[in-house]
Amino acid sequence: MCVDSLNEQLNIIRTKELHTAFAPIYAHPLPEGHRFPMLKYELIPEQLLHEGTITNQNLIAPKICEDEIVLLTHTKEYLNKLHQQTLSTKEQRHIGFPQSPQLTERELIITQGTIDCCMSSLENGVALNVAGGTHHAFADRGEGFCLLNDFAIAANYLLQQKLAKQILIIDLDVHQGNGTAKIFEHDKRVFTFSMHGAHNYPFHKEQSDLDIGLKDGTDDSIYLPLLNNTLDMLIEKVKPDFAFFLSGVDILETDKFGKLKVTMQGCKQRDEIVLSKLQQHQIPCAIAMGGGYSPDIKIIVEAHCHTFRLAKDIYGLG
Repeated sequence: MCVDSLNEQLNIIRTKELHTAFAPIYAHPLPEGHRFPMLKYELIPEQLLHEGTITNQNLIAPKICEDEIVLLTHTKEYLNKLHQQTLSTKEQRHIGFPQSPQLTERELIITQGTIDCCMSSLENGVALNVAGGTHHAFADRGEGFCLLNDFAIAANYLLQQKLAKQILIIDLDVHQGNGTAKIFEHDKRVFTFSMHGAHNYPFHKEQSDLDIGLKDGTDDSIYLPLLNNTLDMLIEKVKPDFAFFLSGVDILETDKFGKLKVTMQGCKQRDEIVLSKLQQHQIPCAIAMGGGYSPDIKIIVEAHCHTFRLAKDIYGLG
């Protein structure tokens, strides 16, 4: 990446605003009856704009991530399969989406959205991607609705550009960040922390730098103190100069697949704990929404919107 291109990205984000990465392609058409709640990617920005949490000025429209940046993390063979539409039926089944050129373009744009959020957070403290958090993608394959690992790609980009030296990935989706753990298993510059359902997908877990597997039925009274104490320990131990936060809302008691009993208020308190600690220690943070499968789409959208509202308030952004 040339200096001019880097400066061009920085010029997008000079004002102290809550920058939000979004593109209409995020809401990808799926076969009727598909269990993935793709509609949320339309509803989240609509709600945030309607209530005034953000304005159109806050929105960042990502471009397509360059192959050379993707290849900092993913294998050339796998990226070629995505570009050439040569994923096997089995590979598509593991991903959970039928392949298409539009789906590949979507993943590349989401990935650039996370990189754009990194650049913004270096200036403003925090930025959020309406999509992303695709933590089940490995270097050489995708799975679990994840084609490219946006956090891993963005982390490797920051390290390559010498914009960060020690990165902490806080993965609080109910599913373990197995792809992220595997990608960074031998890289001490990136500390992977995953707090997830012990008896949930993926059923073969990788080894993060720190895994906390939660019992089915874990509620606010257990979840929140455990997270609070763990983050204090990690910030002291890892001493990160950049953080990623995967704020999945599939921890909710209403989630079809989550198996935990965290309330809506508890999910909001979770985000407040994470963001307050990072803000207090002046650790820039890029946030992606991750998963959420409550039957009522309004619950999913509201839980995700809480994350944006808290980020705006805690960091004092316009």
